[in-house]
This record gives sequence, C-alpha cells and structure tokens, in this order.
Amino acid sequence: MELSTTVTVDEKNSVARVALKGALNTDTAPGFEKRMQEVMKVGHSLTVLDMKDLDYISSAGLRVIFKAAKEANAAGLRMAAANRKPHIDKVFEILKALPDMAVFANEQELDDYLDAMQQAARE
Repeated sequence: MELSTTVTVDEKNSVARVALKGALNTDTAPGFEKRMQEVMKVGHSLTVLDMKDLDYISSAGLRVIFKAAKEANAAGLRMAAANRKPHIDKVFEILKALPDMAVFANEQELDDYLDAMQQAARE
C-alpha cells in the first residue's frame, strides 16, 4: 500500500495540515520523513497530522512522527495528530503504556505486534 500526503497551510494562523492517506510503513516512511522536513522547515506554529485516511502505521512510521514532534518541540513549535481511526489510536495507546525500556527483540517483532493490535481493533 502506498502513502500520499496533502499539505494545506493556513498562513493567517500559522498552521500546516498534513493529510495522510494509505499506509505509513517501512516503504513509505523515508518519503514521508522528507515531506515532513519540508513542512517543518517553514516553521509554522502548529503542524497537524490529519490521520483520517491513514489505514496503517508501522514502527518506521511512528519513528518519523516522533522525530518530527521532537524537532518541533525543540524549535518551540507544536505538532498534533487528529482524526485517528480506532486501530491507529490503539497503536498510540500501546506506545503510551510501554515503559521506556525496549520490550521487543527487534523491529520486525514490534511491527508484527503493532499489526496484530491494529487488526484486532478493526474487528
């Protein structure tokens, strides 16, 4: 599955909205990271990730999002996620519940776990 992003900007309020459609995974994360760097470079006060049409997210996608959020915070900017589907929201819930230590043997094990949780949340 592919990922497309559409960026709309509200200059008056200094808000960039990045709409994601498809899957944010190992294959699509590098392109999304480049896109986010372009958006973040402008320096809008708030960048909103609109996940209404995001169907799947893997650890690679999460890594890009968390990296962008960390960079935004360091620059005094804000980042938010909106319109998460229940199975995507479940992934974010899981990550909030995990301790700071690694609990997975490798990235594939983490992706398998996240995939299973998203499948279960869809049912």
